Amino acid sequence: MNWQPHVTVATVVENNGTFLLVEELANGELVFNQPAGHLDPNESLEQAAIRETFEETGWHVELLGVVGAALYRAPGNGVTYHRTTFYAKAIRHVESAILDKGIQRAVWLCYEDILQRSDRMRSPLVIKAIEQYRDGHQYPLSMIYG
Repeated sequence: MNWQPHVTVATVVENNGTFLLVEELANGELVFNQPAGHLDPNESLEQAAIRETFEETGWHVELLGVVGAALYRAPGNGVTYHRTTFYAKAIRHVESAILDKGIQRAVWLCYEDILQRSDRMRSPLVIKAIEQYRDGHQYPLSMIYG
């Protein structure tokens, strides 16, 4: 058996009480997610998080630390994802950036608005990561090595 989890990253970006999310088309539905995606070959987790955040939102960010890691088995396709979630601050937005295929827009939403849209989150990891961040799960980047 040749089973391997998909290695992914996500970034929680907060600015004045709002969080950067993407509205994307997934399985024919518009859902919300953190800027997130797969690790590319020869790329560090940190590089992947910075790249994915820009490709999906047009925002350059500075990673500040790690929120946590999670395993998630997607019920729709049975794929297991190993997700490392970072937190970052927004540095600069590029208005002319072309967003990844499937991304409809990047939005800033307050926590309450995110909760009101809980049924439209791509996975439970979206709200969980924001709640962990809000609860102080903020670890140094140095906890990741290799």
